[in-house]
Amino acid sequence: MITIEHVRALAIECMREAMGRDPIYRYGQIIRSHGDVLHASGLRAPIGSRLIIETSDGLASGDVVGFEAGALLVMAEQGTRGIMRGARVHVESTAPAPLMGPALLGRVIDGRGNPLDGKPAAEVNKPWPLLGVPINPMQRARIDTPFDVGVSAINALATMGRGMRIGLFAGSGVGKTTLLGMIARHAQADVVVVGMIGERGREIREFIEDHLGTAKARSVVVASPADDTALGRVHGAYRAAAIAEYWRDRGQHVLLVVDSLTRLAMALREIGLAVGEPPATKGYPPSVFGALSAYVERAGNGTATQGSITAIYTVLVEGDDHVADPVADTARSVLDGHIVLSRAMAEAAIYPPIDIAASLSRPMPALVSKLHQRLAARFRALWVRRAEKQDIIDLGAYAPGRDLLLDEAIRRGPMLEAVLRQNADDAVSLADSLAALQSALADPA
Repeated sequence: MITIEHVRALAIECMREAMGRDPIYRYGQIIRSHGDVLHASGLRAPIGSRLIIETSDGLASGDVVGFEAGALLVMAEQGTRGIMRGARVHVESTAPAPLMGPALLGRVIDGRGNPLDGKPAAEVNKPWPLLGVPINPMQRARIDTPFDVGVSAINALATMGRGMRIGLFAGSGVGKTTLLGMIARHAQADVVVVGMIGERGREIREFIEDHLGTAKARSVVVASPADDTALGRVHGAYRAAAIAEYWRDRGQHVLLVVDSLTRLAMALREIGLAVGEPPATKGYPPSVFGALSAYVERAGNGTATQGSITAIYTVLVEGDDHVADPVADTARSVLDGHIVLSRAMAEAAIYPPIDIAASLSRPMPALVSKLHQRLAARFRALWVRRAEKQDIIDLGAYAPGRDLLLDEAIRRGPMLEAVLRQNADDAVSLADSLAALQSALADPA
């Protein structure tokens, strides 16, 4: 007589035998290509699935980015070179989950997880979903703890909070990379994750060796340079976020630096246009802005038992135009604040060239004391008034006594600039930043 126990024992034995065998795949084939998009027939898989394609040189990976009648739309992660018509393809995973582990610290990897630092692959064994694990917004911890970034201007006048998402808006050649290096080295974070998306290959090594410095031992760098495919750049950004989420889940306080959000948007635009989405604002398909919002939401505080991800996303503005750029406009609407770099301040040798009048930290009122808030507001009022009247002052057309606020701004000018000026190698704590702000605005004896 066959009992339930016999059936269970037989099922367990079959499972053990199957685990020792090679996996069984259902194969389809590539039937045609259109630009960077491949059409694969004979398979059923959801959008986002990871596929393996047989090429003339071996195997290539790709993602399902859409479908049509009778075929899946696939983009190869490393381009279409070497892929032939009729090539066999199979589904490797319907939900890609790269492996994580402490061995990633101090390493430089690409968007596919391959080492770029000449060392063997890191020994990792903890899978984490590439697209992240959503957190109930009602279970997220509130932003109520200041985050010391070691930069006087930010600590004093745009104080960041732990779990905050902030944008760094700058044109080219203004000093963005130097400021990112300062924050990565000096910030009070347990782990630093740097995603370099679409950057020039030369800048990646220079940032790691010249700017990251002593923070490299507690950092993970994910680099997808400009010559990577659009899908490779997107995977690089997603992998950086996944690594940060892994460490947050372990109770660590993480600093996530993504350089840049604009190039991630450009990569998403390439993919969207390739699969036939209509261009909308300045050539960006509507899906790009939704994807950016979802990507930014992956950062922030976790639950009460988790850590936090404080994220800094750089946004490149063409021609220093901070208004007409659709990516910059979207970033402002979904982030918790923004730091704007000024080309005029950089030309005046005020480094870091942070435009205090245009920068903002929305959680700051809940993070600092009333005195700190009043001092920061007073600083902004004086700084903005002097900037508005600088042309008149330079022409010698202003007579002291006409505007008491401007008179004070001129008198305190050198002390105000001292709060903003900082050597890249020096760290200025939150307490020292507040002391400098108080000294700059102290009443004369």
